[in-house]
Amino acid sequence: MTISPEWIIGLILAWLLIAALLSPLEALGWWAGWFRGLEDAPPVAEASPPPAPAPDTHRYVAYLTGIASAAEGVHLPREQRFLEALAARLPDTVLIGDIFPYSITHRALTGQRVFAWFWRYVFSRKTQGSPVGFLINLRNLFQVLVSADSRYGPIYNQGGAALIINALRRHGYPFGSGTPVTLIGYSGGGQICLGAAPYLKAMLKAPITLISLGGVLCSDPGITAVERLYHIQGSRDWVQRIGEVVFPGRWPLLPNSSWNRARAQGRIEIIRPGPFSHTGKGGYLDDETRLPDGRTCLEATLDTLVGLIQRCPPPPTRPRRRRSLRRSRRSIRTPM
Repeated sequence: MTISPEWIIGLILAWLLIAALLSPLEALGWWAGWFRGLEDAPPVAEASPPPAPAPDTHRYVAYLTGIASAAEGVHLPREQRFLEALAARLPDTVLIGDIFPYSITHRALTGQRVFAWFWRYVFSRKTQGSPVGFLINLRNLFQVLVSADSRYGPIYNQGGAALIINALRRHGYPFGSGTPVTLIGYSGGGQICLGAAPYLKAMLKAPITLISLGGVLCSDPGITAVERLYHIQGSRDWVQRIGEVVFPGRWPLLPNSSWNRARAQGRIEIIRPGPFSHTGKGGYLDDETRLPDGRTCLEATLDTLVGLIQRCPPPPTRPRRRRSLRRSRRSIRTPM
């Protein structure tokens, strides 16, 4: 029995519809407590005591990966080289790259899931360059849309903030110190960073700066919680332009939207580094294609990111402890 192309297209469309309808379920289940005890990492309140931060640590930078990821800390080779190079350029910075932002229950697609076997197969094919791997991108894209949704977004974004909080704790962030945090969101990770920003700021009581690396961003109210939003967009990156089209709050016709008000206040800065595409050859993380100035795309991206991170608010200066002056009993003379 041969399957006609119409049947194949129909099955794909049916799968997309079902996946879109079920995409908010994990966020709602997390909010209701259905997944309690199934997370790969304990919640903040039950986490082990954090390690002491290094004395020469000046910054904390949390990187949220793009929609091609399937698990926390598991990156494609090109992205792994990018993180290693960025960490080498920022020796006084704690760079956190083990956050999987597309599951607020902190469960990898290849982890404790009913269809983990399926996602393991898809991810293995993705590492081999098979188009089947695009199913991971679609699944994670629906989670980005949940984050941008006005109904389910507040729930999802609180969970995203909890993921970042737990990651900061694992890496020794000094809570209560007011140390600023810089978020780097690549592709869909930019929207999740933006949605989590107000909850993250309320928990940390510290300045939050967001660097969007080709991020697909909506007009999220969370933009008012960041000190500054740097939006890096390549001239050939059509993916990040999706946000400008599908989210009405990004349209110039709506001056009272959160995005346009933030732009009018100078809170948003658009960075145009050159003819970058979103991914692949000529993308932000491409370490082979060279630009007219001789740098690779990756080197140019690193130069831009390091410059922006160094412009972020510095860590608070710790006041020196004053020695208490105790009066000696011998200096106290009682009147005769």
